[in-house]
Amino acid sequence: MTDPEIDARQFRNVLGQFCTGITVITTFDMAGAPLGFACQSFAALSLAPPLILFCPTKTSRSWAAIEQSGRFCVNVLAEEQRDVCARFGSRETDKFAGTPWRTSDLNLPLLDDALATIECTVDSVVDGGDHYIVIGRVQALSESTATGRPLLFYRGQYTAIEPDKTTPAPWRADLEHFLTTTTLDTWL
Repeated sequence: MTDPEIDARQFRNVLGQFCTGITVITTFDMAGAPLGFACQSFAALSLAPPLILFCPTKTSRSWAAIEQSGRFCVNVLAEEQRDVCARFGSRETDKFAGTPWRTSDLNLPLLDDALATIECTVDSVVDGGDHYIVIGRVQALSESTATGRPLLFYRGQYTAIEPDKTTPAPWRADLEHFLTTTTLDTWL
């Protein structure tokens, strides 16, 4: 069976109907310089063990550094960080210039004002066409004390949303039991 002809523009338009959060994936290269790129293809994968995934292009300079070091940080961007997203989505040589950041206890670059940071080691990598599917094992995470809204991408534009506090998503009792009886030590 042969693959059908799919128009690239239509493919982008159709997938643009799915709203995604925006992250910046960061690491240090072997010379100790911070590197990173804007990434929409990020998702939680597993609670036990705690795994996430992201999908860098195969030609990404930042991915090459992550592959060498075996470590990276996912920075979940806030609505106010559109300029950070634009900078890390560009081909600028020093994307960290003018971007407030710090080094974590696990020696990874963390962007200031991110809503959350998730520090990981590379668990496995799968071929995904012109991208790789990178599965990361979570080593540390934190969330901002700020009450900012996430930066989202929808139909080719930045957007944000305020959660509707009157209709929370239903919580599953089996998941509640799992989360309250399982410790991080049992995951690792």
